[in-house]
Amino acid sequence: MKKILLIALSLAFFTLSSSNAAIYKGQRIFIKKCLKCHDSGQNFIAKYKMKKWKKLMRKKGKALAEIHLKSEKAKKSWKYFKSKKYSRKSKHLKQFLVEYAKDSGNVPACN
Repeated sequence: MKKILLIALSLAFFTLSSSNAAIYKGQRIFIKKCLKCHDSGQNFIAKYKMKKWKKLMRKKGKALAEIHLKSEKAKKSWKYFKSKKYSRKSKHLKQFLVEYAKDSGNVPACN
C-alpha cells in the first residue's frame, strides 16, 4: 500500500512540476524569436494588457500565430509559428508576456 501511495505522489509531483511555465524561458524565446521583428522589445510587450495577452496565447498561442501567419510583414516568422516547437513552448512565452504586460507594473530586462 505504501509503495502505491509513494508512486502516486511521485507521479503527481512530476506532472505538476513539469506543467508549470517559466518566465525566464519565455524571455529567452522572446529574445531569440521575437526581437528580430519587434526590436522595440519592452514597448512591444507593454502594448497590450494582461487580459489581451492571455486571450492571444489561449490554445497554445493559436491566435498569436494566426496574426503572424496572415501578415506579409511577418514572413520571416512563419516557419516558427507553424512549428511544433512554438506550440510546445508557448506556455513559457505566455507567462513572460503576461508578466510584463502594460497593466502588470513590471518591466523586463531584455538585454
